[in-house]
Amino acid sequence: MHRSENHKMASAAVTKFIVFVLFLLVNSSAAHYIPCSESLVEIAQGKSISHCKKLTTLGVEFGWEVSKHNERQIDILVSTRLNNAEMMWLAWGVNPQDRPQMVGTRAIIGIRQLNGSAGAKTYNITADTKLGCKLQPSEIDVHVKNMSLDYVASFDYLTLHATIVLPAIYNISRLNHVWQVGYGAQGAEPAMHPTALQNVDSTETIDLENGLAQHVGEFKRHLRKIHGVLNIIGWGTFLPAGVIIARYFPYPLELGTYRYHLHVACQIIGYNLGVAGWSIGLWLGQASKDYSFKVHRIFSIFIFTFTTLQVLALRWKPHKTDDYRKYWNMYHHFLGYALLAVISLNIFHGIDILKPDHSWKRAYVGILGVFGVIVTALEIFTWAKYLTKEKKPKTRTENPKPGSGSAPAAETQTTR
Repeated sequence: MHRSENHKMASAAVTKFIVFVLFLLVNSSAAHYIPCSESLVEIAQGKSISHCKKLTTLGVEFGWEVSKHNERQIDILVSTRLNNAEMMWLAWGVNPQDRPQMVGTRAIIGIRQLNGSAGAKTYNITADTKLGCKLQPSEIDVHVKNMSLDYVASFDYLTLHATIVLPAIYNISRLNHVWQVGYGAQGAEPAMHPTALQNVDSTETIDLENGLAQHVGEFKRHLRKIHGVLNIIGWGTFLPAGVIIARYFPYPLELGTYRYHLHVACQIIGYNLGVAGWSIGLWLGQASKDYSFKVHRIFSIFIFTFTTLQVLALRWKPHKTDDYRKYWNMYHHFLGYALLAVISLNIFHGIDILKPDHSWKRAYVGILGVFGVIVTALEIFTWAKYLTKEKKPKTRTENPKPGSGSAPAAETQTTR
């Protein structure tokens, strides 16, 4: 089979794999009604709460009950586990605009003071707040009563409870609500919350009749996961595998001519997957006006540029007979190892940006651990075999005496 046909088959396999990954992630990430934790259910006993679900970010849980006598009167319970964090405020609010967002939210914010006291007030979140201006308590167009913020020490939960009466402009079957947590406050003035992805994505449109929700950023969340998976598999798995195959030839991996094809296949598959993930990352960067990650972007551009240069070597590398081939080999190997280091750093940095559960980081650490064990074993075997050959006695045929009329025999010697 010709080399071009091998490359076409590899590209087709990569395309099918990408489609399969997209299908799995999009379907597995569909929004579901996830009930609240048992701890919050126990905390909510005695309160007027009939529905309770886990929200998608920040570990916040949301419970509510629509009044049987007035569908616009709703009891709400918002809670999150502190996990010994120095969290000082918890917020929840509704937004009458077309989509859920921070600006325009009518919020209830409960602040826990350093002395242990706690209280809750209403706030209007304006565009000035987003710019960093001070946020002070104010009247809102939603009638709020029975506001309270409590710290439940036995469960390490911070809970915000209130009863709200919504004006006619709000629709309980499509209610835009926003939630947030923060770590600093001065009196009744909450400090700016972190700007991580989870803080930005803490919005949804919920149907209070059944608890089902629509997330404005759900499509972006799917793409972020796909972006991360493709980069981990492409840049972080197939490329290192190709380097290992190239490094440990001719021994102990005595693969003969198959070594080159395996090396090329790993590089092509890894490059295609990585470029697919990189392209998704570019789109996410352009579509995300509220935040940017400069270090992650710079590393990504570096990886794409020089990995492309490495892959072009499949067609444009010098011939073995060229005088400068050895210098090109040195550059090619050094750049390849440098890329692997930058790729690992950027993958860890990307995982920290996403802030999913620790399974992502554990999975990638596991991949690196497997590669580390393989490389260590192969390196030990390689050096042991090399040193064994070096210790073998060298055989030399004595030169014939001058004038014997026969040519000197070739010198034979074992070399690596």
